[in-house]
Amino acid sequence: MTTDYPGNLFVVAAPSGCGKSSLVKALMEVDAGVAPSISHTTRAPRGQEKDGREYFFVDNAAFDRMVAEDAFVEWAHVHGNRYGTSRQGIEARIAQGGDVVLEIDWQGALQIKQRFGNAILIFVLPPSWEELRARLERRGEDAPEVIEMRLNNAREELEQAGKFDFVIINEVFERALFDLKTIVHAQRLRYSAQRRARAATFQALNIA
Repeated sequence: MTTDYPGNLFVVAAPSGCGKSSLVKALMEVDAGVAPSISHTTRAPRGQEKDGREYFFVDNAAFDRMVAEDAFVEWAHVHGNRYGTSRQGIEARIAQGGDVVLEIDWQGALQIKQRFGNAILIFVLPPSWEELRARLERRGEDAPEVIEMRLNNAREELEQAGKFDFVIINEVFERALFDLKTIVHAQRLRYSAQRRARAATFQALNIA
């Protein structure tokens, strides 16, 4: 469905190791108009992650309840765990004219597009398979067998890039961030987005 909220909804997806988390974090540091929607997940926290900051960490029973209550606008199994995006968290901000950026997998991105027809889908690609493997190894978070699983999953994930509105190749981080900022700014200037965000101005100018 298409919902005419005044705010914009940006959805960023990529295989593990492509740098989407770093890009989204950097975007929010330079653009105060964009805020995250924090997902719920059944996986355990990693490193310095805190509940309510990177994710809401919940057990399987709590996740099941939220699914039954239709509290998620999308949810999916990813690498053996479940991730879900709260409908209320998104709608509350974009209804007030704010912009939201979601960092989720491709399955969730396509589900979001079905619920929010104006959502902008952005896919981040690695510059090569060799670089993707190197980035996963440099993170030092996963065992070798987990890295192989992520690389195998990435082959299927990359096939979905054609279903997205924009593609960013994250070869040089600064250039990829510039591309992401450009997409966000250009979307805000689209006729349909301006009409939603500045409805009173359009009405005063008698623009139908």
